[in-house]
Amino acid sequence: MDFKNKTILITGGAGFIGSNLAHFFQKNYPNAKVVVFDIFRTTEKFENGNLKSFGHYENLQGFQGEIITGDINSKEDLQRLEDFKFDYIFHQAAISDTTVSDQNIMLRTNLNAFKDILKLAKKNKASLVYASSGATYGNAKAPQRVGEEEPTNIYGFSKLAMDHLAYEWMKKEDFPIVGLRYFNVYGPREFFKGKTASMVLQFGLQILRGQNPRLFEGSDKIFRDFIYIEDVIQANIRALSPKKSGVYNVGTGNARTFQDIVDILKVELDIEFDSEYIPNPYKDQYQFFTQADISSTKEFLDYLPNFTLEEGIKDYIPEIKKIFNKFG
Repeated sequence: MDFKNKTILITGGAGFIGSNLAHFFQKNYPNAKVVVFDIFRTTEKFENGNLKSFGHYENLQGFQGEIITGDINSKEDLQRLEDFKFDYIFHQAAISDTTVSDQNIMLRTNLNAFKDILKLAKKNKASLVYASSGATYGNAKAPQRVGEEEPTNIYGFSKLAMDHLAYEWMKKEDFPIVGLRYFNVYGPREFFKGKTASMVLQFGLQILRGQNPRLFEGSDKIFRDFIYIEDVIQANIRALSPKKSGVYNVGTGNARTFQDIVDILKVELDIEFDSEYIPNPYKDQYQFFTQADISSTKEFLDYLPNFTLEEGIKDYIPEIKKIFNKFG
C-alpha cells in the first residue's frame, strides 16, 4: 500500500503496539501524517496495584508526528480529532490488563469509547483496524476459532462485546472494519507495561539480573500462541485493505509453552540457570491452552507469520539487553 500524503490516527499510540505502528510509518512512509492519541502514564492505579495507563513518552522517542494527549472516554478530548481528515485509523487504546476486575471502567473504556471511534471512522470514511484479543476465547477448545468464544474475565468479555458491535456496523457501513484478536504478543516497546509485559521480557530480565526465572507450576503444560510484534504490525497493515471486513486471529498458529521460552532464552543468552516453580494464583481466570486458528486471517488478509518463537526471541535479545543495561 502507498501511504504517501495519507493521514493516519493511532489511538493508544504511546503504548506497546501503538508506538510500534507509529515508528513503522515514520520509518517506511515519511510522507504520511501520523497522529498519536494517548492518555499517557499517570500515577493512578487499579485495585490490583497496576497502573491505569501504560502509555509512555519513551516509547515515542524519535517520533516526529503529531501527539495529542487525551482520554478516549472524554468527548471533549475526542473533539480534538475533528481537526483532521483521517484516511486510516488504528484503534489500540484500551485497558489491556486482564487482571482488572472493575467491570464499569473496563466496559466504558473498551466498549463505549469504541462506538465513538466507529463514528469517527464513518465521518472520515476511513479504514478502521481495532485491537480485539485472544482473551475472548477463555478456555475454549484449541485451536481457537472466531465464533467459539468463552471469555473468563471482564477484559475478554469487553473485547467480545466490541466485536459484536463491530459486526453490527459491518452490516450497514461500507468502510472497511477489521478486528484483530491478538494472542500473546511480545517484542520491543513493551517494557512500560510493567507486570503485564510478556514473560519473554520478564524471564529475560530475571536471568540477566542473576535470578532464576520463576514459572507457574506445570508450565510445561501451559500452552500459548506467542506472536512477535513484527508480525502483529504486518497484520495491522494488511487489515487496512481486507478482502472482507471481519474479526481475525493474529497468532502463529502454533502453541508453545512457557518452559519453551526459558529454554530458548538459556540458549540465546548463553547463561546457565535453574528455574523456580510457584503456585498459579490466577487459576480460576487463566487460559491454559491458546492456539490461533489463522486460516481465515490468511485467506482474507493475506497474512502469514514470519517469526517462530525461536526467531522472535533471537531478534528481541538485543532490546532485552538494552533494557537491562538501562533499568537493571
